[in-house]
Amino acid sequence: MSNFTIAIHGGAGTILKEDMTPALERAYTEGLQQALNVSYAVLEEGGTAVNAVKAALVVLEDNVLFNAGRGAVFTKKGVQEMDAAIMDGSDLSAGAVAGVRSVRNPIELATEIMRNSNHVFLSGKGANDFAIKQGIKLEPDEYFFSQFRYDQWKAIRDSDNYSLDHTNHQLEELMRDKKFGTVGAVACDMNGNVAAATSTGGMTNKKYGRIGDSPVIGAGTYANNKTCGISCTGHGEMFIRAVAAYDVSCLMEYKGMTLEEAMNKVVMEKLVAIDGEGGMIGVDAEGNAAMIFNSAGMYRGVRNNKGLNSVAIYK
Repeated sequence: MSNFTIAIHGGAGTILKEDMTPALERAYTEGLQQALNVSYAVLEEGGTAVNAVKAALVVLEDNVLFNAGRGAVFTKKGVQEMDAAIMDGSDLSAGAVAGVRSVRNPIELATEIMRNSNHVFLSGKGANDFAIKQGIKLEPDEYFFSQFRYDQWKAIRDSDNYSLDHTNHQLEELMRDKKFGTVGAVACDMNGNVAAATSTGGMTNKKYGRIGDSPVIGAGTYANNKTCGISCTGHGEMFIRAVAAYDVSCLMEYKGMTLEEAMNKVVMEKLVAIDGEGGMIGVDAEGNAAMIFNSAGMYRGVRNNKGLNSVAIYK
């Protein structure tokens, strides 16, 4: 039996203690811990890494604090467009979805795409049609409404600006206060199989059907039993250009780096060189985990069968 581990993130960026009330900090911490507990239980009962990462993301998508599922931000048109991806390191199967509306849990749709569609990546109306065919739960627009997301959008909707995520402040602060709202999970199960999953509502006030790195296999999400499972959060354009998640795997496979060495190289050197702010979480097939970020903070947590159970927000 292999060691088993789950790690999660809830976004990265300019997350500072002085901007956080004790009540909000507690709410984030409890949300992360709940996702860890639910997904850890899957692994503890002998479940697969894929089912564990999906379980973690369902909890985070249902939590209005995180920019995914119910908490997804408003686009330029005042609606939610969501992206998600999941990958199974045991056979490199993957499912991804971009630009879907009304889907309560985009990660469940991504999983259905992986298992039942013969495709990897579906988008927009076609993805919604497939969701309906598979019996994926849909919700009305009101389900995705939250006042603080709406106020955040209202402050910049008449401009060409977009905001990267969580904040209640006015326009100038929105532009200063960079947060990359994504949720993600990586896991190694008892059989040494790894998996990764990522889900996001993207950027506030985004236009033209913009898609970030989260649903792009190899950029924001990647898993391979030979190397690692990776889920990223950050300025998606840079993570796409860096093929960030796959690059960690390559450094491990071809250069013999450890998980932590490879993640450090990508996050602290390669991404920094192109102004790519954010971070990533990773696991390998031995159950080792790492959580690396070059921003001020990253909502994150890790739990394993050796008694480690940690949730953190700041550097």
